[in-house]
Amino acid sequence: MTREYPPEVYGGAGVHVTELVAQLRRRCTVDVHCMGAPRPDAIVAQSDPGLRDANPALTTLSADLAMVNAAAAATIVHSHTWYTGLAGHLTRLLYDIPHVLTAHSLEPMRPWKAEQLGGGYRISSWVEKTAIEAADAVIAVSAGMRDDVLRTYPALDPDRVHVVRNGIDTDVWFPDPEPDPSVLAELGVDRSRPIVAFVGRITRQKGVPHLIAAANHFSPEIQLVLCAGAPDTAEIAAEVTTAVEQLSAARSGVFWVREMLPIAEVREILSAATVFVCPSIYEPLGIVNLEAMACATAVVASNVGGIPEVVADGRTGVLVPYDPADPTGYQRGLAYAVNALVADPARAQRYGQAGRQRCIEEFSWSRIADQTLEIYRKVTA
Repeated sequence: MTREYPPEVYGGAGVHVTELVAQLRRRCTVDVHCMGAPRPDAIVAQSDPGLRDANPALTTLSADLAMVNAAAAATIVHSHTWYTGLAGHLTRLLYDIPHVLTAHSLEPMRPWKAEQLGGGYRISSWVEKTAIEAADAVIAVSAGMRDDVLRTYPALDPDRVHVVRNGIDTDVWFPDPEPDPSVLAELGVDRSRPIVAFVGRITRQKGVPHLIAAANHFSPEIQLVLCAGAPDTAEIAAEVTTAVEQLSAARSGVFWVREMLPIAEVREILSAATVFVCPSIYEPLGIVNLEAMACATAVVASNVGGIPEVVADGRTGVLVPYDPADPTGYQRGLAYAVNALVADPARAQRYGQAGRQRCIEEFSWSRIADQTLEIYRKVTA
């Protein structure tokens, strides 16, 4: 059960579900229950039309009820994120089957979501707590995330919380810096100058305003390719728009791509970049770091959540401490790390190559599917 499923995938949870389902279907029968537009390879739950103008949390819960009603044939239910947590929980109760829940993030650790959901944030937090504490197994996408789960929900039995990390398909994400046609050429990016890239949604969690502030301190030759869209709120959209306009007025080589790009174009941008920056202030793992590493690009990232389990500091990239009490220090730390790698292209290249090898050896989706299937076996034994 998932909110996101192709073609409607906009975040790491959607990528995780897409890749996991593809692998699991080679091992067992999988019915996908998702939300959104009808599609042939999934059972789509629509929200109640009568709630069209209601708080988004209520429309989500109405779709959850439709999911439960359509899941009578299941022998195990696996939900992803709070969006389908209640559906998984009620399916467990109604049909007396085990519920496995993958926590891709935790609502209490994302208080800025109150900007997006209003009072619905209290509902999403209640849903998550109820579903997690009752689940037969909880999967955390990193060891750091497991610690967060147990700290946030101390009533949970630690033996029920497992770590299965996100993965990466290195046959899809690989070094591809000069395809034809080229999205960088279309944007007008100068290939003779260093490129720093970001790919992600415009949310408080992803730290986009911190990156833009840091870019004011990048070396003059550096170009910034900012692939950032889908703002959570009108307020953060306006904030980022103003910041990008001010940055563009102060320096050359700022390129803002607001629409979601096809994988091939994102792959080109990541491959051509000297450095990929992940400025997240909260990140249970961060699939986008794996995508950059698989493209053999060095990563500068915040030292938060599960990121240190992906980005090996001093081997595949540089980790920058994040202190919410010192945003200016964090922004200057990002700029310093970026400038140092751009000034040492041999080190950046070495980090990139090590990052791709790390993806190949440790983050295959086949391995992740096997680990997930083993949890299914345990809860059904």
